[in-house]
Amino acid sequence: MTKEGIKMKIYSCETHINHALDVFVAEQEKFPILESLSEGEKLSTNCTYCDCIALYIVANE
Repeated sequence: MTKEGIKMKIYSCETHINHALDVFVAEQEKFPILESLSEGEKLSTNCTYCDCIALYIVANE
């Protein structure tokens, strides 16, 4: 069952990017949009899975 109307965002460091992609596809049953965070966003955003600085956002919008 897909979660079509639910917005999903996962912030990820380099170490956890593959896990973030796997989780997204498993939950949403479609491919995500993968984007690098801007320098400003990197300063204030931590990885969803650890305390490292997030470098990427995996999202459906």
